[in-house]
Order: sequence, then structure tokens, then C-alpha cells
Amino acid sequence: MAAGCGRDAGTASEQARDVTTGSVTGEVTVWAMGEEGKALGAFVKDFEAANPGVRVNVTAIGWDVAHDKITAAIAGNATPDVSMIGSTWSGELAKTGALEPTPGNLVDKAAFFPGAWQTVDVNGTAYGVPWYVETRVLYYRTDQAAKAGVQPPKTWEELTAFARALKEKGGAEDGFQQSYTLGASWQEVLPLIWQAGGEIAEDGAYTFDTLEAVAALRQYETLFEQKLAPTDIPEGAFPQTFIKGEVGGFFSGPWMIGVLNNDGGPAFKDKFDVAPYPKGPVSATSFVGGADMAVFKQAKNRDAAWKFVQWLSEPEVQAKWYTTVKALPAVQEAWRQPELTADKQLAVFGEQLKDAKTPPPFPTWEQVAKVLEAELEKLARGRSTPEQTAKAIQAQADTIGTGL
Repeated sequence: MAAGCGRDAGTASEQARDVTTGSVTGEVTVWAMGEEGKALGAFVKDFEAANPGVRVNVTAIGWDVAHDKITAAIAGNATPDVSMIGSTWSGELAKTGALEPTPGNLVDKAAFFPGAWQTVDVNGTAYGVPWYVETRVLYYRTDQAAKAGVQPPKTWEELTAFARALKEKGGAEDGFQQSYTLGASWQEVLPLIWQAGGEIAEDGAYTFDTLEAVAALRQYETLFEQKLAPTDIPEGAFPQTFIKGEVGGFFSGPWMIGVLNNDGGPAFKDKFDVAPYPKGPVSATSFVGGADMAVFKQAKNRDAAWKFVQWLSEPEVQAKWYTTVKALPAVQEAWRQPELTADKQLAVFGEQLKDAKTPPPFPTWEQVAKVLEAELEKLARGRSTPEQTAKAIQAQADTIGTGL
């Protein structure tokens, strides 16, 4: 993609210009995905009211086509002023030279969760600003846990015992579900590697074939091996399997609270709760995802574009955005706003975010993520060992390279 675009990323010192202060005018074109994209058009009216003469034109696009649409726009020199981008896309898009480095006077990176800022940091240069975040925590059936006489697990060992208790004493057919389809979720395996004290990249290279990664993969394999997690899940069966009590627990992000409350009905809110990730040998770190806002070098209204991104980063705006689409604030101060402090379940996500991590900003990460999921499926089905899985992932990651 970089070669096709023919751009030169240049140097950060040449490009990280400060934002011009003062009033701005004109149109700002914005692309945004999913439910956020659908809601943003109405939400920006507050920004327009505070900046007379500015009109924000939001185009909502689907997540399924967003990546290709953005890369095609870069190749065709037809980018918007601003675009929402996936939290793992910064490295790939920055390499094209199409993204403008974040102005030094725009925001204070210390205001954001460290893991969130990592999603825009490419080799020490920020490209864009974190907009909203998500992280994974443990969801579990409180009624089944009470029946089984167990509390939410705090360690890897306790998680296995917890899943067994939910199955053998709590009434669940499966004590735990590792993902929505099978168990091939890289978002759940990366935290285990970090919890074991490992890293997935060091010194500019992928590092999957390590003792820590093998320990993580062994932990991931355990629930399948002991028949505590299903390896055959009909498409679309989840989350009804959890609502019906067929599954006792799973890991997921904050959006699932709304899904369960909606699909489970008013009475179901008292039958489930959330808890932090169980701690591994070293930590209880989780994965941080979400989305960032980036400005393109070819923006026709650069200063207004950055001022819009800056506005989205204000704590009060972030808190209001949470009430609009339930997207978690990337700015830590927003979590002290009244809209968020009253929710006890939300507080669990806030605590988890304090040390959550993100994959490295390598241009090839999306390719390597697909390798992970293919190899994890083999592991879940008993077709490979943790050691074989680690070596297979490493070999393919080496072939793909980092793209740097």
C-alpha cells in the first residue's frame, strides 16, 4: 500500500506543526464508522454552535469496508479532512505518509490512558488522537456463581476452578466461552502473554516463540482441554447462550452490557456482573482497543480539523459522547464526570484500562492477527500444542515481517 501511494512520510520535526489558535471557519469533512459514525452527525452540532462559521460534514461508513475505503482514498489522493481509524491501523496508515502528525500544542498525552495513547504513537511520533477506548473484562452469571458457591476468579488457576464450578454446580452446560464463534480471538490471547510477563514485539520484531507466550497459550488451551469451554458454537448463538444460562462466563468489552440488558430484558440485569481480568504470573493486564481520530496531510481545512479533534478530547465532551453511544472515554478526567461515576460496572472497565495494552503499531499487524486466529483455532481444537502454536505463529510473523 505504501508503495502504491508513493508518499514520503518525512520527519516528525518537519510535520508536527502547532495548531493555529483563534477562530476557524469553513467545512470539515469527517469519516466515521459503525454506530459512532451514525451518531456523530447530530453530535457535532455542539461544536458548530461553539464555532460559528464551521460546518462539520460527517459520512458514516461500515466497519467492514472502512479500511479499504481509507486506503483507496489515500491512493487516490481523495481523503477527507478527518477520519476515525481503528486502534491498530495507525502504523499501517502512518507509513503511507498520508497522516499528519499530531500538533504538539493540541492535547496533553498524559491526559489519556497510557494504552490508548500507544494506539497513535508510531516510533515516538503521534498520528492522531485517541477518541474512545474499550477493554476486556470478565462477564459471569451471578446466580450460577452463587449456586456454585464461588466468587469471581482472581488468578489463572482460579479461573479454571471457577469455570468448572459453574458447569458442575452452577447449572451451566459450558463453564466458560472463549469467544463468540470458537476460541480464536487474538484479543483474548494477547492479555495472557502480557500477564505472563511476555511481549509480542521487541526491538522492532515480533516475539511469539517465547516461554511466556507458551505459558499463555497453555492457559488458553486449558478450558478447551478440560471440556469447560465449547469448541463448536453455532453462528449467532451468543449471547443467547449466556442469557439462557447455557454458558457461565466469557470475556468481552463494555458494549456487551447494553446488549445483555437489551436482549435479556429488565430482569436479567441482576443475573450477571463484571469483574477484572484474572491475574497471570506477572499482572492482570488486559487489551485496549477502540478508535482514534486522525487528520490527513491533504486536509483542505487543517486548523478546523484539528480543532474539531481537540474538542472531541475535552472531558465534558467525552462524557457526553459516552451517554450518546456508550463509548468509553479515552481521557482519564472524563471518568470523573457524573455521567460515568454512578455506574459500578463501568468502574471495573475504568480500573482495567489503567494498565491495558495495545498491539505494536506495525503496518503488518492486521496480517499477523489473522495468522494468530488461524493458529489459535487449531490449538482450541486440539490439533496443535502450545509449543507448536507459538512456533507456527512466529514463523509466519517472521515471513510477513513488521513492515517497518
